[in-house]
Amino acid sequence: MSKIAIYFPGIGYTADKPLLYYGRKAAYEAGFHEYRNVTYIYTRKDNLRGNDEKMKEVYESLFPQAESQLTDIDWNAYDDVLFVSKSIGTIVAASYAKQYELKQVSHILYTPLARTFDYTLKEAIGFIGTADPWSNVDEIIKLSEKAGIPLNIYDNCNHSLECDDTFRNLEVLRNVMEKTFSFCRKSSCI
Repeated sequence: MSKIAIYFPGIGYTADKPLLYYGRKAAYEAGFHEYRNVTYIYTRKDNLRGNDEKMKEVYESLFPQAESQLTDIDWNAYDDVLFVSKSIGTIVAASYAKQYELKQVSHILYTPLARTFDYTLKEAIGFIGTADPWSNVDEIIKLSEKAGIPLNIYDNCNHSLECDDTFRNLEVLRNVMEKTFSFCRKSSCI
């Protein structure tokens, strides 16, 4: 069975930061040995939070970058495709799956934004912190419930799923990775 995992970071949250770094390791251990990290170049980071127009501009800059990095992939060659994404990367990943009509894709959504839920995600799991300043957490909870996507909620954690306590951060990261691993194992069977 052929599998591939694609990692869609956020703007300042690269594939080498904890969620995506350990998420990649968990997916690998669950059988997703082939992978690709999408990278973006975007330097204008001012006044993005809460500004829908600027976030749309960011998306319109990031999507073609992801698209060009994935053009050589023959999606039909894979039985399982896993999209692991963070923040605005969740929108890029969800819209990419829709545009390319990928039927065999599962999604892991680290701190998804509301626009992510504009797209139908067949198989997905999400993670968010209650102190995430980039999301209206109550809205994300409602959108996730409406879409039938299990959402793991971490009290007092920010957009990186972290808080002011290093040891709690490690506990949260471990919990997120255990759920990531379980999801990867489950999605490998779809």
